[in-house]
Amino acid sequence: MPLDASDYSALEGGLVRMLDRLQAEGTATKDPDVDQFLRDEPGAVLLGLLYDQRVLAETAFAGPYKLRQRLGHLDFARIAAMDRDAFAEVFVEAPAVHRFTNKMVDTTQAVARAVADDYGGDAARIWADGDCAAVEARLKKLPGFGPQKAAKLKHCLFYFGHRDLSG
Repeated sequence: MPLDASDYSALEGGLVRMLDRLQAEGTATKDPDVDQFLRDEPGAVLLGLLYDQRVLAETAFAGPYKLRQRLGHLDFARIAAMDRDAFAEVFVEAPAVHRFTNKMVDTTQAVARAVADDYGGDAARIWADGDCAAVEARLKKLPGFGPQKAAKLKHCLFYFGHRDLSG
């Protein structure tokens, strides 16, 4: 049976709530600006998925938008090159990007470094080609991404308009 990225019935938790709201109300995060940023910026989807642990999914997916507002960009090469303490200051500014600030500061910079080094700073290159299994394998090589997050990516990409990994 072919994969259907639009069918997220096997998922549970906050991402399901977000996708249900997106279909019912037209907004996943309750903030149209954040939703638009997720549609426009592939790196935002990647980081939103990274942050989707032990916080509300809406908060997790708003995290990259907060970073862009504070930094003026979401450039992975620049984030990777930032002084760790300077990046941490931006990250913890109220409201914090994520509740587990120290771990997520380090993991965000590690992901940014990997994307900068391996994908030319363009998160969309992770899923630009290959089937769903290949894309998930690439994602699992990034810090902070295991099988569960990798399995959610196809739904995030589909619903935020980046790629349909069905079939």
